[in-house]
Amino acid sequence: MSPDEYCQQKTAQSGSSFYYSFLFLPPERRRAITALYAFCREVDDTVDDATDQSVARIKLAWWRNEVAQMYSGTPTHPVMLALKPHIQPYDLKQEHLQAIIDGMEMDLDQSRYLDYPNLKKYCWHVAGVVGILSASIFGVTNPQTLKYAETLGLAFQLTNIIRDVGEDARKGRIYLPIDELQQFNVTAADLLNARHSEKFEALMTFQAARAQQLYDDAFALLPKEDRRAQRPGLMMAAIYRTLLDEIERDGFHVLTQKISLTPLRKLWLAWKTYVRG
Repeated sequence: MSPDEYCQQKTAQSGSSFYYSFLFLPPERRRAITALYAFCREVDDTVDDATDQSVARIKLAWWRNEVAQMYSGTPTHPVMLALKPHIQPYDLKQEHLQAIIDGMEMDLDQSRYLDYPNLKKYCWHVAGVVGILSASIFGVTNPQTLKYAETLGLAFQLTNIIRDVGEDARKGRIYLPIDELQQFNVTAADLLNARHSEKFEALMTFQAARAQQLYDDAFALLPKEDRRAQRPGLMMAAIYRTLLDEIERDGFHVLTQKISLTPLRKLWLAWKTYVRG
């Protein structure tokens, strides 16, 4: 299996919404974004699949070294071999790839966030930076496009947090800010024991409104001259925002189930966004 084939398999197996937007890219950009996404999956799985934190830290340290090796010319992992040819053409910065690993390490260091500024820092590392790197691959002529992509990445991550509240709680992680749980009189025990209530719905309505505002902010930042190149991000946004709308319509029953869109619907939303330009 070639490095590109390895990344393709890793991306397709994930079932992620991102995969559907990649299908509409020219081959070279598609290979680059697929390799980037495979890297994100690899380091994320290092933390999610670990039963021993010390082992996870050792693996993340290995990935840090592997990223450094990619920039010095001697990577060994298929993902790094696949990503290496795209570093220069798309100006992919090492500090951004290392920042993603920093975000994964944050999941080992803490499972609660005191307030939104602290949560936002985490979201920047695991999603905002990914947005910047992705936008660079899609094509950027105006630097403001990177700010759009960073903001859109935050919107995606908040959508994920809303969708996964119950699942994350069962893993011992609560990403909703502690001060906001207190504001709405929702306790960690409510989440851990899947106690749905009007208070919980009010809390989640507040979270969803923040995410919706980030989508609006991101779209307002996207310069007209880069809109066509950034269509893959807009396709992802169509899928993610539709998912957020579904969760809201369902009354935020996310403590006991994971709401998702069918593959056909994701493909339809991506195609519709692509055609609209």
